[in-house]
Amino acid sequence: MTVHPSLQTYADAWTHSIEAISELVTPLVEGEWNRRTPCPGWSVRDIVSHIIGMECEMLGDPRPIHTLPRDLYHVTSEFARYMEMQVDVRRHHTAPEMTSELEYTIIRRARQLRNENRAPDTMVRAPLGAEQTLELALRMRAFDTWVHEQDLRATFGVPGNLDSPGAHVARDVLVHGLPKVVAKNAGAPVNSAVVFDVHGPLEFMRTVRVDGEGRGSVDGTPSLGPLATIALDWETYLRLACGRVRYETVADRVKVEGDRDLADAILRNFAVTP
Repeated sequence: MTVHPSLQTYADAWTHSIEAISELVTPLVEGEWNRRTPCPGWSVRDIVSHIIGMECEMLGDPRPIHTLPRDLYHVTSEFARYMEMQVDVRRHHTAPEMTSELEYTIIRRARQLRNENRAPDTMVRAPLGAEQTLELALRMRAFDTWVHEQDLRATFGVPGNLDSPGAHVARDVLVHGLPKVVAKNAGAPVNSAVVFDVHGPLEFMRTVRVDGEGRGSVDGTPSLGPLATIALDWETYLRLACGRVRYETVADRVKVEGDRDLADAILRNFAVTP
C-alpha cells in the first residue's frame, strides 16, 4: 500500500494491465512479435518495447543513445520521435530478449510502487525533458498500459478486460478530452450541448456543454435539449478516441440523433491521444 491512497488506484490498474500483457506475449513465437497492431506503425514488439522503455524512464534509467532511421512514416512530431527512440532501439531484439526484459522491468517497477512514499504532487520526469506530478505520471502509465493491452488483444483476437481497473482509468482520461473535441475540433456552436451515451462492458453517459465564449466542459448530468446525441459501445469509443480506427470504418456501430453534420464532425475528429 502506498502512503497516499490516491495513487493506489493507478498502481493497481497498471499492475493488472501489465500482468495481462506479460501473459499475452510470453508464449509468442519469434514471428508473432512482428505482427502489425492497431497502433499506427507499431508491431507487437514495438508496443512491448515502448512499455519497457517508458517504465524504465519511470525508474530513472538513462535514455538510450540512438539515431532513428529517416524512413519511419508514422514519426511526424517531436513527441513521436521521443517515443520512438525506446522502440527502435529494440527492433532487432529476439523473443527471449523481449520477454526477459519485460519480466525484469515489471519486477523493478512493482518494487518501486510498493515502496512509493512520495506525495502525489511530487514533480517527476516527463517526456521531452518536462516534468509532471507523480499522480499524473502514474495515471498516464495506467492509461497507456491498458490501451496497449487492448492493442495486443485486438491483434491476437483475445478480447477481455474492457471493464478492468485500467478501463476505468482510460474512461476518465478519454472523457477529459471530450470538451476540446466538441468545442474546438468539431466547432460546436456556442450555448449548445452534445450527449455521449456509451454502452457495453463499461457504461456511462456524459454531456459536453459549450458556453457563450465557445469553451467546452463535460459533466455527467443529462441535457434536456442536446444538439446531438451519440450512442456507441465502449470498445468503439476507445478505438476512435485512441486513433485506432477512422469513423468511416465503424460508422455502423454508432447511432446518432439530432444534428448529423455536427456529430460527423465530432466523430471524425475524435482522437484525443497524441
